[in-house]
Amino acid sequence: MITRRENETTLKDVAERAGVHAATVSRALDPARQHLVNAKTREKVRVVAEELGYRVNTVAQSLRKGLTGLVGVLVADVANPFVAPLLRGIEQEFRTHGAMLIIAETHDDSQTLATALDNFAKRRVDAVILTAALQGDEPQVRDAAGGMPVVLAVRTLPSGDWPSVTHDDVLGGRLAAQHLVDLGHRRLAQLKGSSRNSSFLGRSTGYESVMATTTARDVTGDVIASAPTVEEGFRLTTMLLERDEKNVPTAIFAHNDQLAVGAIAAIKERGLRCPDDLSVVGYNDSPLAGHLDPPLTTVRLPTWELGRQAAHVVIEILGGAESVEPTPPLPPELIVRGSTAPAAVDAELASS
Repeated sequence: MITRRENETTLKDVAERAGVHAATVSRALDPARQHLVNAKTREKVRVVAEELGYRVNTVAQSLRKGLTGLVGVLVADVANPFVAPLLRGIEQEFRTHGAMLIIAETHDDSQTLATALDNFAKRRVDAVILTAALQGDEPQVRDAAGGMPVVLAVRTLPSGDWPSVTHDDVLGGRLAAQHLVDLGHRRLAQLKGSSRNSSFLGRSTGYESVMATTTARDVTGDVIASAPTVEEGFRLTTMLLERDEKNVPTAIFAHNDQLAVGAIAAIKERGLRCPDDLSVVGYNDSPLAGHLDPPLTTVRLPTWELGRQAAHVVIEILGGAESVEPTPPLPPELIVRGSTAPAAVDAELASS
């Protein structure tokens, strides 16, 4: 038999001290219903609850609503520096709502994603925030969404059937390419991520839109990363530097900061200097990007805010919202540091 612990403050105690009905206290302390109570009463209840040390019984509250208080979050790789601020934004938004996160990785594998979604369903999570969807994953996501709300974050899927919160990666790609063109670079290359990843597709689209309007040449060729890692950045940049002189880039746009770190390492390995010989732009503005040698020019994303907004969409859905307003893509910002500089005189152009 479950009994009340000695000296445990109840909702009724708060109501009596505040001079209001217990139902008013319940509404005032429930984020989903607190709008039903006027601001003055809400604040009075909050202060009294704090003074008495009252804690909302989230288990009982969840049982009444048919919810577990658990939210699943799927990420591609928890070791990616991009993921930490994303998760922090999600967690901080959910914290005041008494929800807890269950986090799983997909390693960008569609079967692993399907298994994780199935495990979330078996554990009766209230909703899923999916940050690791790849083009072609629609069937798995559609199956999961039949039993629980799914919100896409960071990456989108072509069908557009699910609420999504994303960055404006097309604009980010444009900012990176335009910066390099404005510095006078005339041979540019991308270190491209997988074409199944909507974020990388957007960055390529933005880059290519700039290249289509300039006399600069894209010398990327068929260089595509098998994974967005430092190792792949090193390998691909080495390939670019081993080409004939007329097709060696003077500037590189990497689709994330890890690829950019690998690019800089490959440049140094060949006895070249960044940015004197090659400029490099990354993407994401990872926590240590400004402390590299040289400090990395990169595209900063409001990742914490994206996580917060994704969590807010889930809260709206679980609160009974019949529809959720589309969230416009969050704008990126170019952060210029020491890895980019004006292009040296191009011998190919100088002799023409």
